[in-house]
Amino acid sequence: MNNSISFTPDTINTWADDVDGPVALHLKQKLLAVGEDNIIFPPTYADIGYNIDTLSDGTKVALIDSVGSQANRMEPIFKSEPYSELVPQIEIELHTKENDGEKHIEKRSLLDLAHRSADAVVYSCPELVPSMEKAFRELRQSGDAAPLCLLAPTSLVFGFWDSRGASGEKHPRLVRSTIRAWNVEPLHAAAQFNSVWKALDDDQKDSLEKEAKAKKTKLSEKGFADAPATFRKTKVAQYVDSSPNLEARVLGGVLTSGPIERNITVNLVALRALNGANDEETKSVRRYLLALTLIAATAEIDLFLREGCHLRYADDDVWGAIPRRGAIEPIDLSSDSAQKSLLDYAKEATEPFRKQWPTELIYKFNLNKAKKLLAKKSEDEESPA
Repeated sequence: MNNSISFTPDTINTWADDVDGPVALHLKQKLLAVGEDNIIFPPTYADIGYNIDTLSDGTKVALIDSVGSQANRMEPIFKSEPYSELVPQIEIELHTKENDGEKHIEKRSLLDLAHRSADAVVYSCPELVPSMEKAFRELRQSGDAAPLCLLAPTSLVFGFWDSRGASGEKHPRLVRSTIRAWNVEPLHAAAQFNSVWKALDDDQKDSLEKEAKAKKTKLSEKGFADAPATFRKTKVAQYVDSSPNLEARVLGGVLTSGPIERNITVNLVALRALNGANDEETKSVRRYLLALTLIAATAEIDLFLREGCHLRYADDDVWGAIPRRGAIEPIDLSSDSAQKSLLDYAKEATEPFRKQWPTELIYKFNLNKAKKLLAKKSEDEESPA
């Protein structure tokens, strides 16, 4: 950190306001597996299993966490203190259950929805839709992001696509993050489930076999027969030339002999494309959103990504301010002093918007509205093949 330039409020103002300033901020963050065996489990995708690419030199690179998954891990930090005071806390009530005389309201925060302000659940809330549609329309027609800043500013930070609405507005992410592991070797797993079958008598076995046949089900699926777990459900053949096909085997993680890296990029060009109703409001919009973006980008989120994939941070983080040309400028965004300055800045940048936040923050999901949404053709469906 000694060679990094210290972060100050003037720094963020320059990044937000100066069109000739840096085009992006970037961090290549080193991560380590918590276990000493360096075996981690990437996400599994239908039909392909792990997303592993083989480069021209033979290097295998595994995707450990995608852009969308990373965004969904970062956005919820704004539900908890001290960051919860920086954004409106809109919630949607899905339904109410009564159990032993006590009512339980099932609800979701807007910060948890996969498609954010353009989510189908939002479009199923009659009281919320008009305000959200107006905000999308203003953004598409004039680039005015202020109305959306009052409702769902993190939608501008993490990106959205209004594919269900009239605007069709697509907004790029201001922060983009992925995790990849380099020099990996895929591993496979095998397991054997031993049921109570051997302890049953012949009559019991015969009766269960007949019932399973009548119901067109397998005893192993119901736990009444031994079942090996060596192959996964996939379209790939389990055997090739009488030998087990590795492409069909149950996956057992990857052994990493190279670095595990998280790449985070803050897009300052996309930020400066956003406006307000006038010059002063434009400054407020850009500074507020950049503050939220930097908080999301620099927060130390939990890295327990899934069962078998528990990571930790390795070294101090040194961000780089990337100019249009020339050398990258290292800058301190991660020290305690930088984080305090950033939070103080964000609180101040929030004030012009906080005064105009909606007084109503709880909206109700409407099933009939959701049914109408099902009948509506999406942009993809209406597009020619």
